[in-house]
Amino acid sequence: MRPVDLAVRLEWVAVAVAAIVFYAVWGVSWWLFALLILAPDLSMLGYLAGPRIGAIAYNALHILIAPLVLALAGELLANSTIAAVALIWIAHIAIDRALGYGLKLSSGFQDTHLGRIGRREADPSGKLSS
Repeated sequence: MRPVDLAVRLEWVAVAVAAIVFYAVWGVSWWLFALLILAPDLSMLGYLAGPRIGAIAYNALHILIAPLVLALAGELLANSTIAAVALIWIAHIAIDRALGYGLKLSSGFQDTHLGRIGRREADPSGKLSS
């Protein structure tokens, strides 16, 4: 792994830790956290309609804009449940990025803005391709 890739992943680890710590301080319930932490991944069902629709659906729930707006709304409305949902969503996105899962390209689920995910294929010489 290149040093810059490691640095980016460590930044996302820091975001995930911060979101979880804030959740622990302001959170509603750890049951809510457990229930919702994987909820954004339901967007993968969009791939049933094809890679273009799948990428749009997945990316819509895996960018920080919506959960940051939701967190702000929760704070402005003094609603701890809204803020807690936003922190869970932010933690999910950050964990995904820390693991190397990026926003999806319309060419297929394995193609992300961070590069291709999954196992690398071996070329005929027996060496792994990059």
